[in-house]
Amino acid sequence: MRINDRVFGMLMLILAVVYGWEATKFPIPFGGHESVGPETFPIMLSIILGVSAIYLMVRPDEDEPWAPVAMLIELGVVVISMLAFAWAIEPIGFMPAAALVVSFLSWRMGASIAKSLITGVTSSVVIFFLFNNVLELALPLGLLEF
Repeated sequence: MRINDRVFGMLMLILAVVYGWEATKFPIPFGGHESVGPETFPIMLSIILGVSAIYLMVRPDEDEPWAPVAMLIELGVVVISMLAFAWAIEPIGFMPAAALVVSFLSWRMGASIAKSLITGVTSSVVIFFLFNNVLELALPLGLLEF
């Protein structure tokens, strides 16, 4: 997998550079430039992706056998649940959608139903209030909108 890791690392490095470059082109928000603007988070992500890509090119993993089919099915379930979350966030709101997807994925990882529900509800409420109150970024309320 050495050559595959290096090729994938190069593609991810290109993606990181393009993503970071495009993030610098975001318009300046109304009221002037702030220290934390709309480009801050995408630039941080592109830096993390770039460093990870360089590490993958310099230190690729040893050759390992492919993952069993059961693992690929589990990864497919995760991808489908993330797509369902992205679809559901507008109509039902962030908190219900996040609570459902986190609860479902926690349950799939082996947690009991009660613990997975507690984890889903708690994490969705905490993340919602962090985004709304600390970062002042509005997340969709959906069904919770009065």
